[in-house]
Amino acid sequence: MRIVSLHRYPVKALGGERLSAVEVDARGLAGDRALAVVDPDGLFAAGKRGSRWRPREAVLAFAARRVDDAVVVTGGGGEWEAGSPGLDAELSRVAGAPLRVVAEVPGERTFFDAQPVSLVGTATLDWCRAELGADADPRRLRVNLVVETEEPFVEETWLGREVAVGGVRLRATKRNERCRVIDLPQNGVESATRWLKPLGERRDACAAIYLEVVGPGRIEVGDPVIVESSLRTV
Repeated sequence: MRIVSLHRYPVKALGGERLSAVEVDARGLAGDRALAVVDPDGLFAAGKRGSRWRPREAVLAFAARRVDDAVVVTGGGGEWEAGSPGLDAELSRVAGAPLRVVAEVPGERTFFDAQPVSLVGTATLDWCRAELGADADPRRLRVNLVVETEEPFVEETWLGREVAVGGVRLRATKRNERCRVIDLPQNGVESATRWLKPLGERRDACAAIYLEVVGPGRIEVGDPVIVESSLRTV
């Protein structure tokens, strides 16, 4: 099967952009999660709570896209360049707490939750829609790659294997355990849904997988996806 859609998220937690092609290096998709919104304690603004995150759902209404060498953020009827005082002020205003956009520093903590690339199959989404009653919009999962598949959760059988996607080689490393964010309006999805609880009851709250980059290159929509260890197109 082939890549159905490609997605990049220039600012962690904000809405992302849909791409027709993208370069992939050792870090991941070029420009993906290179920026993040943080509070004075250095915690990420997000829709969940944890050791690295603080719930600031208001930021989910913003979206980011790359324009030439800049990242442009839109939301609330305005538009700002990432890193500008105006954007930091607006994010702080809507969240009711001081926030700012910062860039990832090489060699320090990564802005990725686990591995640099995430992927879900269309059959998995179809199963969730039919069996769990959720809208199962892939935008809720904030994955990088959506792959056309025929068997639900087949991507989970790739763990430990190398996967060739266009000119890029990846290795599937772990399942992606979801959080409450998938139920929230975010990333261009304006409605809420009930997905997390039934997914937890049926599938340990996991949907999609993480992958690491083995060989950099370029990915385009329509590229074939091949699980190398089995030498079969999936």
